[in-house]
Amino acid sequence: MKLDAPVPGGPCWTELGTTDMAAAQRFYTRLFGWRAETDPRQEEGGYTVAHLEDAAVAALAPLYQPSQPVTWNVSFAVTDADATVRAVTEAGGTVLFGPVDVFDVGRFAVASDPTGAVFQLWQAGTFPGAGLFNAPGSLGWVELYTRDPEQAVAFYTRVFGWTVGPSERYPRWGVGGADFGGMVTMDDKFPPEVPAHWLPYFAVADVDATTAVVQEFGDVLMLPTSVPDGPRVAVLRDPQGAVFGVYRAGEED
Repeated sequence: MKLDAPVPGGPCWTELGTTDMAAAQRFYTRLFGWRAETDPRQEEGGYTVAHLEDAAVAALAPLYQPSQPVTWNVSFAVTDADATVRAVTEAGGTVLFGPVDVFDVGRFAVASDPTGAVFQLWQAGTFPGAGLFNAPGSLGWVELYTRDPEQAVAFYTRVFGWTVGPSERYPRWGVGGADFGGMVTMDDKFPPEVPAHWLPYFAVADVDATTAVVQEFGDVLMLPTSVPDGPRVAVLRDPQGAVFGVYRAGEED
């Protein structure tokens, strides 16, 4: 990812919704070397921020309603959450929650695009988002998986003003001249019950070693693969069922 700090329209944060907070903390602490700090306020419901040294890099949270899936969620930075949710609706998306103020740290909303992929919006207050990108254990790329790429492109370019790198195989999302993610068209290899979704990728020092750790406790959905003219990557699933990707740090495009 060419971004190294949160910018309007770019990914700024990722958080896990899980059924077992204690198990998730153990798993990701071992995998990425995170230091977890749980917010003590009762109204935060156990929201836990993961750190690498002093930098906040991701969060883990319990599921807040039975219908919520176990998944990693991607947040995009916006300057005005209320205006952005109006833009989401006008472009054919759906607002699922908010916007709401989260104490003084920011304003938050959850939405889905017209193809069904859920994402989050974050208007920074005292907290701008992740303090580290592209380093081992931190967010470095995001991918949209969708069955309707044309509709997705029309939506995101209208709502966020993203650029789309021309490629039939793997279009890339960009903001301000910096690529931060890509788009995968879901074909018949994806079971019909798998919805459109955003997938975060974390940088790691060694994709094969990271995959070996996951094989002890979780699942490997895509074995380590060296992408032509790209990084070495793998797609993994944690013990509670959340899917995420990893790639070798230092191979950002």
